[in-house]
Amino acid sequence: MVQAWLTTAANPVEVLPPDPVRSDEALFDTQVTTRSPMGAVVYHTGGLLIDHGWLRVLGSGHARCSRSLPAWNKGRSTTPEGMSSGFWLVADDIAGGFFALDGGAFGPGKGEVFYFAPDSLRWEPMKGMNYSQFLVWSLSRNLTQFYQSMRWVGWEAEVSSLSGDQAFSFYPFLWTKEGKNIAHCSRKPCPVAEIFSLNVIEFPGRLQSKTG
Repeated sequence: MVQAWLTTAANPVEVLPPDPVRSDEALFDTQVTTRSPMGAVVYHTGGLLIDHGWLRVLGSGHARCSRSLPAWNKGRSTTPEGMSSGFWLVADDIAGGFFALDGGAFGPGKGEVFYFAPDSLRWEPMKGMNYSQFLVWSLSRNLTQFYQSMRWVGWEAEVSSLSGDQAFSFYPFLWTKEGKNIAHCSRKPCPVAEIFSLNVIEFPGRLQSKTG
């Protein structure tokens, strides 16, 4: 089923090949079956680089995107002891946005996909999508419409030069008034781990403390 989705994708997709040892470990740590779309992606791919690498759907890890799905979540959506924080990170983009399945942190916890938008610093619902629906959506032309305001002339070449472990750091920040026109922002590649810490953890907390 997933192979059929990839074959008919409207967007360019690079399927990173899996490493047998890493895919076994990643599948076990994710605790899903290969009969599920998530399990299929984790076990049979090192990850998916969609639309010139703009969107990265995490798999079992690869040299082009070393982050496996379970390893990326450790210490971010889970505590070092393995306790859940109520969400599960599944994908991210080069603009500093992150996709996660809701396990109770953002809503009723029914496994719907939420998007952390770098231009608002908020988790926003993806219209009730589950993981399978999100995967289909990411391969469709709806992806272009979703990111229309975040793209600039020549983005394809710049994005293609990034690894799956990098994202762009923009200045002015996209959530500021000055950063609303992304084409006028300066940008530089940074480790996606740093972008996550800055966008998801540091900035929202700082803004909340300022507003009481």
